[in-house]
Amino acid sequence: MYAVVRRNSYDPEKLAAREDAMKEFQDRHADQPGYIGNLVVDAGDGQHVLVTLWRSEEEAKAAIPRLVPHIQRLVEPVLASPSELIGTGQVIVNDLVEE
Repeated sequence: MYAVVRRNSYDPEKLAAREDAMKEFQDRHADQPGYIGNLVVDAGDGQHVLVTLWRSEEEAKAAIPRLVPHIQRLVEPVLASPSELIGTGQVIVNDLVEE
């Protein structure tokens, strides 16, 4: 499993007004081959830390050019500042328990 970790700073008013756009982006994201899912942490003050999980690094990288137009159209308009890549890499511990 491969992870991409980002910090997004959202404009709370724009985010609230564009919930439909964020749902559409999540659907596009979920349609990508190798996509496992997202963990999103509300870090306060419009800050979200996202951990996106993929089956492999190759599948994560292959999804980027397909997702960029959707990011530009759906996500960037609600950001208060550019998305920040924190890091990427192989998942070395996974003790998530399904409820």
